[in-house]
Amino acid sequence: MVQDKTSVPPVPGREPAPEAEAADGPADTVSSAVEGIGAQGERRWVLAARVAAMVAGGLLLYTAFPPLDWWLCAPIGIGLIVAALYRARPRRAAWLGYLGGAVFLFPTLAWVRTIGDDVWVMLVATESVFYAVMAALAALVFRLRLWPLWFGALWVMMEWIRSLVPVGGFPWARVAFSQGESLFTSYAALGGAPLVSFAVTLCGALLAHAVLVRPAAPVGRAVNHVVRRAVPVAVALAVPLLTLVLPRPGDEGRSINVGIVQGNVPGRGMHPLGDEPAVVLRNHAEETKRLADAVRAGALPKPDIVVLPENSTDIDPYTSAFARQVIDESVKYVGVPTLVGAVVAIGDEHRATRSLVWDPVSGPGAYYDKQHLVPFGEYTPFKEIVLALWERANLVGRQSVAGTRPGDLKLGPVTIGAVNCYEVAYDDTVRGTVRAGGTPLVVQTNNASYALSNLPPQQLAMSKLRAVEHNRAVVTAATTGISAYVTPDGKVSWQTRELVPDMNVVKVPVRTQETIATKVGDLPEWALMLMGAVAVGVAARRGRRGDRMGNGS
Repeated sequence: MVQDKTSVPPVPGREPAPEAEAADGPADTVSSAVEGIGAQGERRWVLAARVAAMVAGGLLLYTAFPPLDWWLCAPIGIGLIVAALYRARPRRAAWLGYLGGAVFLFPTLAWVRTIGDDVWVMLVATESVFYAVMAALAALVFRLRLWPLWFGALWVMMEWIRSLVPVGGFPWARVAFSQGESLFTSYAALGGAPLVSFAVTLCGALLAHAVLVRPAAPVGRAVNHVVRRAVPVAVALAVPLLTLVLPRPGDEGRSINVGIVQGNVPGRGMHPLGDEPAVVLRNHAEETKRLADAVRAGALPKPDIVVLPENSTDIDPYTSAFARQVIDESVKYVGVPTLVGAVVAIGDEHRATRSLVWDPVSGPGAYYDKQHLVPFGEYTPFKEIVLALWERANLVGRQSVAGTRPGDLKLGPVTIGAVNCYEVAYDDTVRGTVRAGGTPLVVQTNNASYALSNLPPQQLAMSKLRAVEHNRAVVTAATTGISAYVTPDGKVSWQTRELVPDMNVVKVPVRTQETIATKVGDLPEWALMLMGAVAVGVAARRGRRGDRMGNGS
């Protein structure tokens, strides 16, 4: 009588994938202690182990992100996530993946609680679905040889899809954004954020492979099996260490002095601009004048340009003579072209979040309108339904309209690359601005609603990755912080504290050499996703063929 192997489920970490069994002989036997447990008891033990590994993996992945920045925890957390999914059936893998996604995202996206706990829960609940689907597909590719490669490719595909849908996608909390300053960061210059995510995920999956895949070791083959275990560990270590020998673009001998102004705002939470009109406008105008006074006193070098944050004026300078006068006076006082952040009216019902060049002689000129808008913050998807169900949705007010062109703006002696707040998370927006000639990159942001949460440091980590990805200095101006200057090699040279007015003049290199990532664009991402899709197709076909053979026997 043939024993029914399905009566006792495989124990993670004790059996190889089917292909490994065929190549290396029969699998390890389950330890005598486990063999003594009944089938039902073993299922409980296995399930508990999977859940514990998934929860631990999700939490470790969270600790890799700012403000903790324990970047090495990312591949270790991925390894535990793989351990939880390995040899699980797709249905079980799906809910385990959902659990891991939720455990990871709840603390990582805790800054959303400013809007409301209900919004936080709904966002995490929605985003966790992508992790569930990815996990179910991963359960299939574990049947294949070289499955760490296919798992990493599937992770990239998952992050790509959730950057697109729903309502424009939500690319925050991608694994790459935990690697703002790590051994993995340099991969951004080769293939952008997707390649960084792939490298980290591959590293974690290889570590898991070394532990999980345990072929039996008959007498005389023990050394061979030790080598087989050592190979994935060696490759996992090589993945981050290879970046140490990657060439970096050099300095091109040109630089400019950039003034950065952080004016601060009076309010907090959902009402950051306060109740007094024009206070935000005055704060930034006064801080700009204070910068000019410091230059005249010799405390700071003279700037070539000055950068103010998103929403540095809370009054539309196109419609308000008062706002126009205040801005114009401060720009004339500092004496150099200034980038102003304003929300301006478009017709009677719409608005645009605008980066506006203000010249001390000619006044307002060229501008860039934000392309990637914040759903439920700058516009309301499904407006009629949402406004009827949530009173807070009315705080959006006028609906924003998206810009249609990249943010290359002539500002004084350079063409800067304007990127507006939320957009720094989107690969295509930043890449399009660099390709249009923007250098340095200027990120204007308004984090006032999320001050002292984990959003500002997460956004700064994105700027660090973008600097390396495109070989561009990144200057960030924030209303309440964190304002910063990031060098082209991803190092933070200067930054502010939060919730204080501050200003500085920093010397910024002007780089024009493009990285491989800038040139090839999203081709590495598409190649990785194609790898993952093909692997799923092959695994599903083998699974169906195996089922037919089993039914036929």
